[in-house]
Amino acid sequence: MNAIEIRNLCKNFGEKQALVGLNMTVPMGSIYGFIGENGSGKSTTEKIICGLIHKTSGEVKIYDREHTDADVRANMGVLIEAPGCFPNLTVWNNLMIQATNLSIKDKANAVRKVLTMVRMEGAAGNKFKNCSLGMKQRIGIAMALLGSSKLLVLDEPINGLDADGMRIMREILTDIAKSGATVLISSHILGELEKIATHYGIIRGGKMICEMTADELESSCPRFVALKTSDMKKAKETLKEKFKRVEEDEQKEYLRVYDAENPEQVVKYLYDNSIIVNEIWVDKIGLEEYYINLMNGKGEA
Repeated sequence: MNAIEIRNLCKNFGEKQALVGLNMTVPMGSIYGFIGENGSGKSTTEKIICGLIHKTSGEVKIYDREHTDADVRANMGVLIEAPGCFPNLTVWNNLMIQATNLSIKDKANAVRKVLTMVRMEGAAGNKFKNCSLGMKQRIGIAMALLGSSKLLVLDEPINGLDADGMRIMREILTDIAKSGATVLISSHILGELEKIATHYGIIRGGKMICEMTADELESSCPRFVALKTSDMKKAKETLKEKFKRVEEDEQKEYLRVYDAENPEQVVKYLYDNSIIVNEIWVDKIGLEEYYINLMNGKGEA
């Protein structure tokens, strides 16, 4: 059984077709990175899953039940756009109100638990309006966690955070998944998403164009020998005489040799041609580059 199963999902806004027969599978216990450019249909899909808007046609099941099922909804936490908090109330009071809305019996204990999970126990007395962006995002996740949510749907929770804020958010989401919950998260910061996601779905023009596991992404991302020399132009021209695929990185700071057997082969060939290598290492393309290449019609390369 999967946490989310979507088949042939369509959504029209007047004459505009936002989703066109979308298929999507989110395994239980996964951190599913939902990726796509602006206007691709990510938020529309998430809002349909959460019941914030109605689908035009298709099937959406959560834990093998209709997504409109009241019991299913009771086990779902949502953070889309921004947390709905009262700015002049404290973090604690905002969460207590949410706990009351959810009819949680031991509200204080439930609030303490989620504050600990999102590393906010020391800020419970802060007014919401005085919290930083990162803190507000964590408060939103705490609200979504109230009621022991089995499924979290998070729309861009790491956007706008500083490096430390993103690190904390990674730790929180990883801990949530380890506790047995499933996390569906959309983000444009693919480098951060790559550090935590176990599965990916890439959407474009309202259609799912690719779903894969983190292991499948790893095996699909080409490896290369990267190097720097004092004469990059000459090194590139020389390497092209032996290797089929030699490229400069986007910033033109180093060369990539994709079809070399090992770094030693590259070093020896350049040395034999009177070119000294200053730096050399083995690397691979990441999620962001994989995604850009896919969007540009370059496949996996």
